[in-house]
Amino acid sequence: MRARYGVPLTLTAVGAAGLAYAAGFEVRSFRLRRVTVPVLPRGMRPLRVLQVSDIHMVGGQRKKQRWLQSLAGLRPDFVINTGDNLSDPEGVPETLDALGPLMEFPGAYVFGSNDYYGPKLRNPARYLIERVQGRHGLNGNAPAVGVVHNPWEELRDAFDAAGWVGLSNSRGRLKLEGIEIALTGLDDPHIKRDRYAEVAGGPESGADLSLAVVHAPYLRSLDAFTADGYPLILAGHTHGGQLCIPFYGALVTNCDIDTDRVKGLSTHTATGRTSYLHVSAGCGTNRYTPVRFACPPEVTLLTLTARD
Repeated sequence: MRARYGVPLTLTAVGAAGLAYAAGFEVRSFRLRRVTVPVLPRGMRPLRVLQVSDIHMVGGQRKKQRWLQSLAGLRPDFVINTGDNLSDPEGVPETLDALGPLMEFPGAYVFGSNDYYGPKLRNPARYLIERVQGRHGLNGNAPAVGVVHNPWEELRDAFDAAGWVGLSNSRGRLKLEGIEIALTGLDDPHIKRDRYAEVAGGPESGADLSLAVVHAPYLRSLDAFTADGYPLILAGHTHGGQLCIPFYGALVTNCDIDTDRVKGLSTHTATGRTSYLHVSAGCGTNRYTPVRFACPPEVTLLTLTARD
């Protein structure tokens, strides 16, 4: 029996243990990533930016809510929310409850596709197939049909009421004790809502720092921001690959960025210019694939320091 069935049974046991770990432990093993980025003018004091992304809130996720609430204790200078807050049409109240303490700080936000539309059940293998075929989101795929519309307007109104700046194909500014931050954002490229022509022109004069913000780090958006001279681009969407191979990394990014830059701090170069790029692995998952492996959920505290 061992000769005929031993290996399959062992593989089945290992697979079951891995699934139990991914769904029962790691998906709730929230982490704080700390990153230092030298993008400020010389002589300017460091700024601490908390980037929150891909919460994908579903009703009943109390541990995630409490953890997000606790992040207010970091006392960031400002908060950037890079979208996909929802994975449940009924999740707006719990999302706002989780983010409530952070909404006491200055902040800005863009939305992702899951803020607008509820997720659909799909075969996870399609992500691998679409990567090989170069198809991602609505970029090369047929438009979504029969999707659930999430109440994103309620999120927008609450964020706006808290003083957070909406950056969906628009510009805005944050004022922090004598420091002025100019922000330029795009709506989600994953569903072709980005309109770079409406915000083109590069960093604004008179600001101490200009930042670019987008949910999904598609190359066309990164190229445009970099060519226009933004020193730092913040994005999310990728979930860091979500299901990764230990010592190897991510298999997919769910967009056209390479897997080497699926999460964390890197750089992007276009037309002879280079920008820093930070992609958050996010702190949630699609409600239909509530697992993470070798890619814990996270929020990032970026400390912006003076350039060398």
